[in-house]
Order: sequence, then structure tokens, then C-alpha cells
Amino acid sequence: MDKKQPPSTIIVDIANCIAGRTCSRVSKLLLEGNKVSVINAEKAMISGNRYATIENYKEDLEISSVTNPIHGPFHPRRPDTILTKMVRGMIPKRKASGIEAFKQLRVYIGVPEKLSREEPKIFEDCRIRKPESYYITVGDVAKQIGWKGEYDK
Repeated sequence: MDKKQPPSTIIVDIANCIAGRTCSRVSKLLLEGNKVSVINAEKAMISGNRYATIENYKEDLEISSVTNPIHGPFHPRRPDTILTKMVRGMIPKRKASGIEAFKQLRVYIGVPEKLSREEPKIFEDCRIRKPESYYITVGDVAKQIGWKGEYDK
């Protein structure tokens, strides 16, 4: 009889990493059956023109239901929910494997107390390579589209 191993918990620090690349790595870890906790969500970087990125997010906010906006779609404004939705777009969210994988994801703003003692994993191939002025943080985008939370840069 083959017993299934309990899923291992992997902590990923996303500070100064490109958000899309890191989310794709996180989604693969989830589909392999691991539990993944992402920390420092507000410090993840989005590459490209700062103002064009903000405008794209603001344009997405204008999309709503024609008949009743209460029915959605709902647009995330917090950094942790923005990254959660990025990961959700990279897994098969309607298949059983994707649903189970998505339940294993936790995204945090900053570093929570319970995870501060453990060593986070950093994907070196996802780190930014240019100066920070070429990128915009997810926290800055969230501030521009209506997030009222606080974080220190």
C-alpha cells in the first residue's frame, strides 16, 4: 500500500521579484501538491511602464455586468488578492486538481508572526535584474486603484 505523504509547506518571499514569473513558479508548486505561503505581496514587482500599468488596472476596474454590477466581475484592490488572482489564472480553476491546489495557497502582506521564524524560499531566476525604477510594486498599483492599507517600502 502506498501512503500519500502530507503536503510540504513552502514559504516564498516575493519581495523584489517579478510578480508574473514568481506566480507561475508558485502555481507549479501548488499543482505538485505542496502548500505554498507567499509573503511580502506588496513588494512584488510588475515590469513595464509605471503609468501604463496603472492605466491598465484602472481600465479593468471599469468592466462590470451590464444588467447588475452586483453580480461581478469583482476586481481585487489589495496586493495579496491581486497576486492570488494572478495565480488563479495559471491553474485549471474549474478542474478538481486545480480546486484542490488553489485551496493550498496563502498570500500575505508583509511577514506574519507565525512565518517569521522559518527560512523563505527565493527564486533567483525571478529576481529583478534592472534598477527598481524600471518596475512598479504591486503595493503602489494597489494604492492607485483604491487600496487604503498601509505598508512600509
